[in-house]
Amino acid sequence: MFIAQAKRTRRGFTLLEIMLAVAILSMMSLAIYRFVQSNVTALRISSETNAIDAQYAGFVRLLSSEWTTLPGGNGALVGEPLKLNGRPRDEITWICSAGPGLLTRYAAGEYRVSLRLQPAAKGSDRLELGLLRKPYDVTQLTDGAETWVPLLGGVESLQIRYFDPRLNVWVDKWTDTITLPRLVKLDIGQPGNPTPWEAIIALARTPL
Repeated sequence: MFIAQAKRTRRGFTLLEIMLAVAILSMMSLAIYRFVQSNVTALRISSETNAIDAQYAGFVRLLSSEWTTLPGGNGALVGEPLKLNGRPRDEITWICSAGPGLLTRYAAGEYRVSLRLQPAAKGSDRLELGLLRKPYDVTQLTDGAETWVPLLGGVESLQIRYFDPRLNVWVDKWTDTITLPRLVKLDIGQPGNPTPWEAIIALARTPL
């Protein structure tokens, strides 16, 4: 009788064993959840980063295709350093006709195009980087003549530098209306990123 009772006792689990099993399963489930969550987060961040990189690469190609066709003289390209609330908000302006700089092939005459920052919406603190276009001929400046084309959203600052080969240095503004700078460097500040995104664009007269 004692032997039969002992056998019946061995068939079941004690409460302590069940609690240990549940604890182990819980820890395994939590570990798997964290592993999956971290991988999903990494994939999302990687996808967002790739999308931003592609957007900025297209932005650089647009400026390169425009600036490499600018002729010298007549104030073809000028730039001024500006600041607002301690952040660089530089602006660069050039003169062009229909083409990449206007983002249209059907505009008549010449236009003054400025790459600059401005609020994404009226009264908004969010800034976007884009092109402000207006006719070069002041007699054509009427209501609605100016148009704004946003290119990059979520931008905090814009710093532009120009390489002057005569001085062999980068300068913070370009006022020479006869010659073009050899290189133009853009530093674009992004929210939450302490290191600005940088691009250096060579103009037409840059030797290979």
